[in-house]
Amino acid sequence: MSRLRRAVDGVPEARPVSRVRAAALALALVATPAAGQVAEFTVTGDAIAAPLAGLAGDAARGAALVRDRQTANCLICHAIPDPRERFMGDVGPPLAGVASRLTPGQMRLRVVDPTLVNPNSVMPSYHRVAGLVRVDPALRGRPVLGAQEIEDVVAYLATLEE
Repeated sequence: MSRLRRAVDGVPEARPVSRVRAAALALALVATPAAGQVAEFTVTGDAIAAPLAGLAGDAARGAALVRDRQTANCLICHAIPDPRERFMGDVGPPLAGVASRLTPGQMRLRVVDPTLVNPNSVMPSYHRVAGLVRVDPALRGRPVLGAQEIEDVVAYLATLEE
């Protein structure tokens, strides 16, 4: 592939992508669900043991998602162990020490669809689209968080030990 030229708006020049890397990226895109699709999962007991779509989570991205009041909006109901964060909720349990109470698989299930643990849960299902009521038209038919985002949130939560 030829090098991309520096854009007029000052975006730096991109490095060329080798054919092998391009093929690997294309294969990865086919093998994992798109951001707007629900990944398949298996519930065993009270957990989803296997990472969604076989993806590894990134705790730093997960921390950003938990703090993002436009996307996941976890802080509207939960408090996290960060005194710099203001205006946290107390409807849901505090997330401090969650990794001492739940396994990653248990956390994953609760984020994917908390009603599978507690049918009366007021926490939204972040990775389910079927059977929901009062869904924002912008989200209708697609999950709030994609498989990678779920895994990132779980990776962050897994760092919150007592």
